[in-house]
Amino acid sequence: MLNQKHILSKLSFGVTSTELKQVAQTGIEAYIQSQLEPQSINESSQLENYLYQLDLINRNPIELNQNAIALRKKLKNFQLSSEQQQEIQQEIGKLNIGTINKVADAHLLRAIYSNRQLQEVMVDFWFNHFNVYAQKDAVKFWLYDYENQIRTHALGNFYDLLLATAKHPAMLMYLDNQMNTAPDSPAGKMHNRGLNENYARELMELHTLGVDGGYSQDDVIALARIFTGWSTDRSGKKGEQQGFFFFFFFHDRQDKVFLGQQILADGIKEGEQALKILANHPATAHHISYELAQYFVADQPPESLVNHLAKKFLDSQGNIQLVMDALIHSQEFNDSQYFGQKFKTPYQYLVSLVRLGEIQQPNLKRLRGMLFQLSMPTYGCVSPDGYSNTQAAWLNPQAMLQRTGFARAIAKGILNQNSRVESQQLAQNLGAISPHTKQVIEQTPVKLRTALMMGSPEAMYR
Repeated sequence: MLNQKHILSKLSFGVTSTELKQVAQTGIEAYIQSQLEPQSINESSQLENYLYQLDLINRNPIELNQNAIALRKKLKNFQLSSEQQQEIQQEIGKLNIGTINKVADAHLLRAIYSNRQLQEVMVDFWFNHFNVYAQKDAVKFWLYDYENQIRTHALGNFYDLLLATAKHPAMLMYLDNQMNTAPDSPAGKMHNRGLNENYARELMELHTLGVDGGYSQDDVIALARIFTGWSTDRSGKKGEQQGFFFFFFFHDRQDKVFLGQQILADGIKEGEQALKILANHPATAHHISYELAQYFVADQPPESLVNHLAKKFLDSQGNIQLVMDALIHSQEFNDSQYFGQKFKTPYQYLVSLVRLGEIQQPNLKRLRGMLFQLSMPTYGCVSPDGYSNTQAAWLNPQAMLQRTGFARAIAKGILNQNSRVESQQLAQNLGAISPHTKQVIEQTPVKLRTALMMGSPEAMYR
């Protein structure tokens, strides 16, 4: 028997009255199947209106980067006064931080308002899996497109998702593959470049095989050689995918041996072949399955579930939708011992409060500020492994004080022009609570009950 509250809390960022009505009308299985097919769901007109106002679609990353370059060139003019220099520096700051904030706002709006909730939950999962740091190089200007590429493939085929990230300027800049050049090539010598192993190493350790995936240092070197020349063209004159370009003259044009397989010299196709080997490798199936089970079920997921998902991954050649269907209907996922056992990350927690409280037009700047204070700024994870989703990473006394403080402030209306969150609606969306939580709330003055519900274990766990 499928537990409605459990499924809604795992496949969305927080239950709303709209979802409850939908499930009451069509049943929980119909809800699951529709969420697994996001393109079958009409998107929220409210969300589309908000995104239209942000006008991110028309912000070309190459143009943004060129604007930044032009401003930096202006600063090199020694005839500028200190006031003029300061003005230009402010323009640069506004362009850089403004771009990140706009994309972060779009990210939050989708999580809050999208009718395709499972897709957005999977974007959260995959973005951390394929993490990039906004403040490195010009990554910030490609963030919106990068996340949309992840969104497009979030419930599709793993190879397609892997290829989309491998060819994206945001990833190539973040993990330095734009500098990865065959050391003995004329172009490499001319530009004083050499082999850079950063992307190759993280591609295997984090994105596919896992740290214990059975690869060697020789495989790292071979993969780095395979990906020489996978770079960016920020001028827009050569790029084929919003700035991606394969520089043949930077490429190592020798045959390679990777994971025991012969890779014949064939330019860009070598990288595509290597990605297919990695995408269909049993170690990759296990690694991805473990991470999915950890994200959706338990910090220490049952081995039986991981093996079940890994088999589905291999049998379906990386069909993420089928793997997720298997996960949702698995015995382990529906075992009551795992209900409400995943501690929400700061991002999951704050977004869930907005959804559970059905807060209209939340103050996104304040929401971003709260995430920063909870040590989880959007696109702000420096390390390539992304933000952790385990309790050990986020549950500590200081964080709990901050969370309960934010719960009180949000209940009073700090995100919604000081309009208090309606407690009855919140209680309905939150669903059944433990006898202890119920007793504490009933013994508390009415005006404090909303804050208590928002700071309760039922609100902090999913």
